Amino acid sequence: MMKYLITFTFLSFLLSSLLPAQPAPAEGGEKASIHWYSIEEALALNAREPKKIFIDIYTNWCGWCKRMDATTFNEAEAIAYLNKHFYAVKLNAETTKEITLGNQKYVNPNPEGRRSSHQLAAALLDGKMSYPSYVFLNEKNEKLTVVKGYLKLEDFMPVVTYFGSNAYLSQDWEAYRNGKK
Repeated sequence: MMKYLITFTFLSFLLSSLLPAQPAPAEGGEKASIHWYSIEEALALNAREPKKIFIDIYTNWCGWCKRMDATTFNEAEAIAYLNKHFYAVKLNAETTKEITLGNQKYVNPNPEGRRSSHQLAAALLDGKMSYPSYVFLNEKNEKLTVVKGYLKLEDFMPVVTYFGSNAYLSQDWEAYRNGKK
């Protein structure tokens, strides 16, 4: 019995040391977090108060998506920047929910199927389904680019600031990235 208790204690300590640090609490003592919107909410807000839109396209089974949520999207710098410069959207690429944007309805054509992609996710990713993927839209809801894969904070922030600061309007990505070093 003592052997199991020691093993359990050791594993608990080991696992807790691997968890990422929590961001500093926001005013009022609550933990700061990204304000995630549905795509419909973000487009409605953008119509009233124009802002770029950042879309995190994920799936429930994607380990790298979960890691992005637990690490990069949990960092105070990423939280503050996304909340200030973007309407941030979480879009499950396999949702079974019907989404209507303007006159266009998007559905999951095989909602009972295994790993069936929603039409909106496929449209945003040009049919190149890879998770996680991030879609950047300008204030006119025009797609600027798609960025794929898990990104550590130090890799994520240059990308998000490139679009958030409008640097993409005056210089290409390589020049921007090389100037940030």
